[in-house]
Amino acid sequence: MSAKYVTLAATFGLLALTGSTAQAQTSDMTFFITSAGSGKGADLGGLAGADAICQRLAQAAGAGSKTWHAYLSTQAAGGTAAVNARDRIGAGPWRNAKGAVIANSVADLHGGAANLTKQTALTEKGAAVNGRGDTPNEHDILTGSQPDGTAFAPGEDRTCGNYTKSGAEGAVMMGHHDRTGLDESPPAKSWNSSHASRGGCSQDALKGTGGAGRLYCFAVN
Repeated sequence: MSAKYVTLAATFGLLALTGSTAQAQTSDMTFFITSAGSGKGADLGGLAGADAICQRLAQAAGAGSKTWHAYLSTQAAGGTAAVNARDRIGAGPWRNAKGAVIANSVADLHGGAANLTKQTALTEKGAAVNGRGDTPNEHDILTGSQPDGTAFAPGEDRTCGNYTKSGAEGAVMMGHHDRTGLDESPPAKSWNSSHASRGGCSQDALKGTGGAGRLYCFAVN
């Protein structure tokens, strides 16, 4: 066999190995930020609709064998109890599409050990998400949660009507995936509880503060 064909064979072998490695990492993925939102602002179709978005994107990325939930809390309303985001994402550990560990446990995720940064909080495709300083800035991720991952008390809307509103009414709490904000305060650096949306729950309202209606997705099993 000529040197030319040996080189070609080695090149194709390396490409195949690289592709299989990437696929293996994606199949082991247990955390991602959605590459897109619902397109209807904070109207996700409730928790079930949000989970379906996570499941669909995970399926397309080759990780659909797991059960995926969106990291979202809901507020008590109409006799329905509140739901805490921290209680619906499994026990961990969670890894991104490139194999980096985001957190080993629920306690780590909501404490100082969380490895959530612009470099690690990747989409299901392994892509980085625009942060503060990028155009457009899309670092606002919907959570509806307090810093410890629990729900807000009933009253002031912090979940856009439990993810059913897309107009000028209501608000939703969001976190900064890049851990960067207008100052050095804890909320500005919080991945899950930085500030509420301004101007309502529409796609334009979310864009107004640096968001696109994206979600954090975690594999429960």
